[in-house]
Amino acid sequence: MPVPAAGCPKRMIFGPCGGVRSDGSCELDAALTCPWCDDRDPLAVRPWPSPTATGPAEAPAILTDLSVPPYDLAAMRDILELLAPVSDAVLVGEHQNRPDFPPTMVAAEILAAGTGPWITLTCRDRNRVVLEQELAGLAALGIDGVLCVTGDGRGQDVRPEVTQVFDLDSTRLTHLAATTGLTTAVAVAPAAPPAELRPAALAEKQRAGASLAVANHVGSPAALSSFLDRARAAGADLPVIAAVAVYTDERSAAVLAAFPGLALDPDAVAAVLAAPDPREAGIEAAVAEAEALLAVPGVAGVNLSGLASADGWRAGAEVKAEVAARVAERTRRDAGLAPGRRG
Repeated sequence: MPVPAAGCPKRMIFGPCGGVRSDGSCELDAALTCPWCDDRDPLAVRPWPSPTATGPAEAPAILTDLSVPPYDLAAMRDILELLAPVSDAVLVGEHQNRPDFPPTMVAAEILAAGTGPWITLTCRDRNRVVLEQELAGLAALGIDGVLCVTGDGRGQDVRPEVTQVFDLDSTRLTHLAATTGLTTAVAVAPAAPPAELRPAALAEKQRAGASLAVANHVGSPAALSSFLDRARAAGADLPVIAAVAVYTDERSAAVLAAFPGLALDPDAVAAVLAAPDPREAGIEAAVAEAEALLAVPGVAGVNLSGLASADGWRAGAEVKAEVAARVAERTRRDAGLAPGRRG
């Protein structure tokens, strides 16, 4: 029976996670080298004990992050009114410092708003039994899919009295989710070290049951294209949704830049921040990035991701809704279709 990697605070058997810092250190402890980055004791991706055969998933062309104030049902409904008409689906994240309503409740609200929910499940705050309960509830609701991630560790100053579970890692959670019949997506961080293991790790997740991947931000479409070439060589041929950085001011750009494992185009950021109208420049930069990423072979959709605006939750949702609307209209135009409304 496989055992967790020695020294991994998340007790991962299949790694690495997406939070490895640029110098190869652990996101939970800067003094600790990630076991998968330690050249003194390299760890290979181990074989999956019970591979699961899966078919291709239908990827949402526009998947928009649902960013809302926690435990605020009125605000959630208000923001969903903005995002649902212009998004094929919305992605519900799970934040170490901002817990929110249970996944099944949020999924029901999204369905009621008229769009598809993609729910992120992490292993940080739930043991295996609770994860099984969540998956059963989401499957009963008939949601579009679930994004399985190990989860970022809670900051040392955030609820230090609360334990962090990590019964499972993303690959084992993916296998568990696939057995429920849910369309199962996984995250991949092309810009995070160790770069040489990332393609094989994605292939391993596909063998475990993943039928879709959501790629974190990269510095350029060419960087994502290169990664996907290596992933295909490793055996991963599942469709990919590529992250689009949505920012319109210094704070919303800084929030994205602060996450380990993410990469932004510094020239694009500088151009947006220096523009006479940074909001319009940020929207157009996101639309241009989306169009470029959609042209990469293997990319089936884009994930509009980020705070988007420092002016509040609704302002950020308005920016993302405008980006989604422009991407949809240009996609339809390029395909020779009449203008239309999503939903």
